[in-house]
Amino acid sequence: MSLTDDERATLVALELKKAHDTFEEIEVLTAANKWSGAANRLYYAVFHAVNALLISDGHPVNTHKGAHALFNLNYIKSGIMPVEYGKLYNQLQTMREESDYNCVYDVEPEELKKRIEPARQLINRVESYISEKK
Repeated sequence: MSLTDDERATLVALELKKAHDTFEEIEVLTAANKWSGAANRLYYAVFHAVNALLISDGHPVNTHKGAHALFNLNYIKSGIMPVEYGKLYNQLQTMREESDYNCVYDVEPEELKKRIEPARQLINRVESYISEKK
């Protein structure tokens, strides 16, 4: 599907809003000790930011794995984004999948907590990159 510049800008803005809104949910979930839910929301906050990035540059986003692969190929391997962001995205995806689909997996609160600020930084970096291109 081909997008006009206005449609692309609208989708990017919606994805970034979703990233921020989803990120805000983490505070509520961690305060309630709902670590699996917080892991889910943390992954999705980053996922929506990555989608905004991909859409802004005209990359098709069809699946989680596809978004992940395109992010690594076009932004991590090229040096546009730090390698740490690729690793963080991998870790969050694994944590989310384990907590969503594995009934014996428990998210470790400290493991999740140490990823919250780097995820915020990734989202902010994506947003800055997109706004600098305008």
